Amino acid sequence: MRRLLYVHVFLCCLSMAHPFCPSQCTCGFHGRSDGAGTRSVVCNDPDMSDIPVNVPVDTVKLRIEKTMVRRIPTEAFYYLVDLRYLWITYNSISSVDSTSFYNLKVLHELRLDGNMISMFPWESLKEMPRLKTLDLHNNRITHVPTEAIPYLLNITYLDLSSNKLATLPSDFMDIWPPFNGAPISTNASQKVLLGLQDNPWFCDCKISKLIELSKMSGTPVVLMDLYMACSGPENMAGVLFQRAELDNCVKPSVMTSATKITSDLGSNVLLRCDTTGFPTPTLYWAKSDGSLVNNTVQESPGDGIRWSIMSLHGILFKDAGNYSCKAKNDAGNAEATISLSVAGATSTTILPLRPNKTEPTSQGTTFTPPTYTPDSPTITSTVLPRTSTSAVPKKLKTTTSNSLLKGSIKPAKSQQGANGRKLAADEKSKKSDASKSVKDLKIVEETSDTAVLLWTADGLPNDTPLIVVYSPYDEDDIKRTVETNAGSGKVFLDGLSSGMRYSVCLIAKGSAAGKDPCIDFYTLVNVEDGGQNQFFIIISGIACALVLSLIALLLYKILALYCKGHSPDLDQEELEKDSYVKFETLSMKQRTLNSRPTELWARRATHESERMLLCSRSSIDSQMTYKSDSSRSEYLC
Repeated sequence: MRRLLYVHVFLCCLSMAHPFCPSQCTCGFHGRSDGAGTRSVVCNDPDMSDIPVNVPVDTVKLRIEKTMVRRIPTEAFYYLVDLRYLWITYNSISSVDSTSFYNLKVLHELRLDGNMISMFPWESLKEMPRLKTLDLHNNRITHVPTEAIPYLLNITYLDLSSNKLATLPSDFMDIWPPFNGAPISTNASQKVLLGLQDNPWFCDCKISKLIELSKMSGTPVVLMDLYMACSGPENMAGVLFQRAELDNCVKPSVMTSATKITSDLGSNVLLRCDTTGFPTPTLYWAKSDGSLVNNTVQESPGDGIRWSIMSLHGILFKDAGNYSCKAKNDAGNAEATISLSVAGATSTTILPLRPNKTEPTSQGTTFTPPTYTPDSPTITSTVLPRTSTSAVPKKLKTTTSNSLLKGSIKPAKSQQGANGRKLAADEKSKKSDASKSVKDLKIVEETSDTAVLLWTADGLPNDTPLIVVYSPYDEDDIKRTVETNAGSGKVFLDGLSSGMRYSVCLIAKGSAAGKDPCIDFYTLVNVEDGGQNQFFIIISGIACALVLSLIALLLYKILALYCKGHSPDLDQEELEKDSYVKFETLSMKQRTLNSRPTELWARRATHESERMLLCSRSSIDSQMTYKSDSSRSEYLC
């Protein structure tokens, strides 16, 4: 690297003294009337295989065309600090280094069309901050990564046509109007030209914004060819972008529980928003300064639906402002804003007092309780929060009365001796007992397997340990516990069963037995499980019906067979039906036609259909029948 730098320095000095032209290139100087000029260099020798290194340093335009150059090496143009136009077109370049264009600070135009580039180093664009034209058409680029998008902000002419692009990042169009939210300007100088034709586009939600752009008119972004067509999927092949309809792509829509919320100082706030769209959007919360909010919970109960809850505990004045719920999917973006205001102010009290020892307060600061002088007037001016006095120090609350809130002047009652000290001790004891409590226990956002428990800690320090105990109703043997603290104000219960009743208790360490608050709640019934159970019930009912039918049929057959066993006539009929040959009793009779009285012959009554089944005499017929010339066998075939 150091040797290459020395070579560059030497060439710079040499070219400045006596500019010369590379042997395989042609140099030209275009002068102006003021004596200044611009130098251009054209290298188009078919036998050139490397980027020339001895190009004059004052070159403004360099063209390397129709050569055998296959790669652009590292810092190939480092010393060309005045270069504004770089054309390396219709060569055999397949490799471009990430630092190939280092130090080209004033380059305006870069053309690399007609090569074999499949991977372009998009990060190299940061070395060309003034680049406006990037021509990469007729290459083999297969994709544009998301990381490349920030480097395309200043590009006004981008040609990616005749490559192998099938898709683009969903954020690709968001850097230009109208997708970036900027107002549409009719100024022609602000136009952006995109060449994206002749690519095998797969028309899905990722390029839905590009399809939408092809249908717009009067936008700052202009497509070089409006008649782009889809190559996939199969049902969209050959469909023009202007006629393509992506039914399965729906932009997000966001709804919030409220647009403006006013809450008291020190209270807990839950903000909720819901979104619909396809594919299912992602949700995130951001403050007015753009910073993300992390204390959120979200869930997607089904395809195309998602909700999110953001929680704020013990809000302060600095928490006031706008909170944006933003939804995003491949088809687009959407957001909704909730404005949060904090009500209430700290109290200001002017009291005649003498110094006393300092005591810590629940807010982490120190407060010196006043010592009252008997029969002295007390002047108080107090502004309290609407629903909570947690911002007022405990010792100061004891002096608050109706008259004090009105700002009146009233003498304080005398408290002398032991009676005064006893009354103060009793008052302090009552306040200590009342302050250690947890109230307003409630369940919000219950689902089939989760729930959110909220509470209000009245007087408890934020770091007071709490234990949440929950179990199915009347099933104390399978209790589950969650450890938290009083300041959190919320805990997430999971691992619940669908459609069941649960009991949940909040236990503060050091609290009296039997004083812990408890509530009961039901989890939601899982619709999918219910549908599946109903399906199994239907299948089971059909199976039972079939089994009962088969049993009834078997019983009928058994009874029929039993009845037939006591009827000889029926048995004979069944036997005749199921037999090919009818068995009969042979009767012996005398022949009456041309026969002797002693000759006997066998006769049986048969039907014509039965005669066809017999092709010879049976053994009994042959023994009982005499042969005669004047008679023939009745059953000979």
